[in-house]
Amino acid sequence: MRKHIPNIITCCNLICGCIAVSNALLASVYLLDNPVSFRMRMTHYALAVAFMVLGAVFDFFDGMIARALGVSSPIGKELDSLADVITFGLAPSMMIFTLFQEVEYPAFMEPLRGILPYTAFIMAGFSALRLAKFNLDTRQATSFIGLPTPANALFWGSLILGQHAFLVSAKFNALFLLLFMLMFSFLLVAEIPLFALKFKNLSWTDNKIKYIFLIGCIPCLLLAESCFAGIIMWYIILSLCNRRQ
Repeated sequence: MRKHIPNIITCCNLICGCIAVSNALLASVYLLDNPVSFRMRMTHYALAVAFMVLGAVFDFFDGMIARALGVSSPIGKELDSLADVITFGLAPSMMIFTLFQEVEYPAFMEPLRGILPYTAFIMAGFSALRLAKFNLDTRQATSFIGLPTPANALFWGSLILGQHAFLVSAKFNALFLLLFMLMFSFLLVAEIPLFALKFKNLSWTDNKIKYIFLIGCIPCLLLAESCFAGIIMWYIILSLCNRRQ
């Protein structure tokens, strides 16, 4: 029984991803311009984000428990990637798909209104590619090459939930959303080193970048529903600055 515990936790991650996807899809049902539809849409967005966060918790603990119990296995590694594709690839893509139906469209893009939402699933494809690369890349044992899929998913979920009013305003439109989505899709597979939040000891010298990151996360918490988006942006900026040193 003990050897199945990590896989059960991974399956909980996958189930959370399926629930997140279903809520992101349900949000697209309530696109009418009235207060009741708006409240229902935001409720389903919030539920999608909540289950992505819960999935991230399960994703964090499955590998840790597998190592603690000494029952790590190749099937567990593959199952973990399959679950992550759903929770951190398809779920945020589904939220972006719905958002594409809400944002303003410039006049020259209006003919693409019925097609453009499907470009959101480009991110799901890049997420799958990033996970496949991670399984084979021995360089990522102590750090990351490219943006981790959980970080990308939490960024988009938090951004859509916390900054919804701005995203659907005239100041932001479908073109910006498309470019922003493509940029983050690229970051998933880019050969850009990003530090991992793993401590081998507590010394400042060995962990300076990690301590700076944690300190910088404190004001990001003031962003409330957008806090994950702020934290992930801070993580990316700090990693890029650290790379240049």
